Amino acid sequence: QLQLVESGGGLVQPGGSLRLSCAASGGNLDYYAMGWFRQAPGKEREGVSCISGSGGTSHFADSVKGRFTISRDNAKNTVWLQMNSLKPEDTATYYCAASAGFYCLSTLSRDEYRDWGQGTQVAVSS
Repeated sequence: QLQLVESGGGLVQPGGSLRLSCAASGGNLDYYAMGWFRQAPGKEREGVSCISGSGGTSHFADSVKGRFTISRDNAKNTVWLQMNSLKPEDTATYYCAASAGFYCLSTLSRDEYRDWGQGTQVAVSS
């Protein structure tokens, strides 16, 4: 079981940027697709992005396409979510998750992910 720790959240003005990090321990990330999810107050947790074990494939929710990018460095056991052009509706707690498999699917379903971090809060407000 992987232990995941997110960091990089904070308060940012609309149009600003943040870079979230997810540091993994307890295993080798090479074999696992990784995902980012978010949960806003009163809403269900939703998939934001995922990246395959090799980093060769990634998927994004329609709401963040063109604004967010995902990357990983397996040697550092770290995954990043670069968030640009942030909007108030991006406000949420962001979670990193590790899949049980190598590939990630465009469905960004929570059911595909086995290990979860505690989350980092992102607030977009002027």
